Amino acid sequence: MKTLPTLFISHGGGPWPYIPQMKTQFRKTAQWLSDLPKTLPEKPKYILSISGHWEEPNFTVSSAEHPGMIYDYSGFPEHTYHIKYEALGSKQLAARVRQLLSEANIKNEEDPTHGFDHGTFVPLVLMYPQADIPVVSLSIKANYSPLDHLKMGQALKPLREEGVLIIGSGLSYHNMRGFGTDAAGDVSKQFGQWLASAVTEPDSEKRNQLLLNWEKAPAARQAHPYEDHLVPLMVVSGAAGNDPGYVDFVDHVMGVDMASYRFGKT
Repeated sequence: MKTLPTLFISHGGGPWPYIPQMKTQFRKTAQWLSDLPKTLPEKPKYILSISGHWEEPNFTVSSAEHPGMIYDYSGFPEHTYHIKYEALGSKQLAARVRQLLSEANIKNEEDPTHGFDHGTFVPLVLMYPQADIPVVSLSIKANYSPLDHLKMGQALKPLREEGVLIIGSGLSYHNMRGFGTDAAGDVSKQFGQWLASAVTEPDSEKRNQLLLNWEKAPAARQAHPYEDHLVPLMVVSGAAGNDPGYVDFVDHVMGVDMASYRFGKT
């Protein structure tokens, strides 16, 4: 297998691909996600999704063979509560994840039933609409520690040579009170410019140190009052090892910039 890159995807708002008006708003993101598989060196054997919408006291991996759906949003049309993304899970990959974390002395748990939240199924329904790649979900840790998430990513790095596409799903800007306001646009640009410079820092040790100290960035806490949607970036940066980071795509929706990043060459 060729070494796969790692990805941080800004997944947008709610189940937007299933709502025509919202899909029009996110049309550029939709096109980028649809085209993304063609930019990979080869088709992944598995996908490991670290979504900002699943947090546990300890890192937890889903070993569900037929993951169900988690409709973790409210106020959307009725049909969005009947969405199905019918990819299989993988006990084999779940066990391998636990092995790598345990070898790195990272405490971890297993959930045999956890399904796909919208941080996972929204990007994947556009990337792989046939749902023909097994998908395993891995939680973030409820303490939101950047260092813990970076170390977890570092432990998972071998998966990239085993046919596993590691995706961190969150948002480069995530302040629910800010979306759609004039101030939010400025905040997303300020923080986004800093985040882009951190991600593209050519020295991986310096890059990771910048990300660990993200709270010192301009407008950091205005962009992320809580960092649940940011720490998946620490995971994929850690899993990247010394590979360089790139700004892969930026959309402007709901008044803010939403950036996605890639680590490793295609």
